Amino acid sequence: MSNLILIVDDEKEIRDLIAIYLKNEGYNYKFASTGLEAIKAVEEGDIELIILDVMMPVVNGIDACVEIRRKHNIPIIMLSAKVEDIDKIMGLSVGADDYISKPFNPLELIARVKAQIRRATQLNSTKQDADILIENELTLNLKEGKLYKNNEEIFITPTELKILKLLWINKGITFANKDIYEKVWDQDYMENNNTVMVHIRKLREKIEEHPRKPLYIFTVWGIGYKFGI
Repeated sequence: MSNLILIVDDEKEIRDLIAIYLKNEGYNYKFASTGLEAIKAVEEGDIELIILDVMMPVVNGIDACVEIRRKHNIPIIMLSAKVEDIDKIMGLSVGADDYISKPFNPLELIARVKAQIRRATQLNSTKQDADILIENELTLNLKEGKLYKNNEEIFITPTELKILKLLWINKGITFANKDIYEKVWDQDYMENNNTVMVHIRKLREKIEEHPRKPLYIFTVWGIGYKFGI
């Protein structure tokens, strides 16, 4: 394997432990001890996956993830001693692909690393038409304005299509209700307008197996919505 993995943690013992297991699996790696160092390392290129600790000095993992996601779609696995659901949600909402809590089983971490790299490789090797978006079991044909789930067409309204397209082509980016409304309806947003919320709910009912526990359209509390597994 030639995958270069960036290990970001302010604890040397943790970095060294992860490195041992990555090396045993044939992965190459490099270290960063702060979020700022991680951002700089990514800008230098060749990083294929990031294991990113949340609690770090200078720039924490959450802020680093946000900054990296502005330009890059590199798989990110968040690593944190925090176990509360809200911390996990925060990590995933800013663009992390996976989240594992400390103390962790190194073998589980390696399994997740392999899964993320495999998924990224499959996505990058799949030649998709510019008018076709594919995410897991969903396919959106932008040219025809049709949505499919497991190859079966799902009827969505033109407005729902616009919302889904906006979120999907900007995967990982959070849009405020105001921004979604003004881009989709092309009108000025009025406070206490729940139009976007209603349409998001309807979309989830159509594409999610469990609308209250979505896999595609996420609520970023206090901000808005984003698309991404």
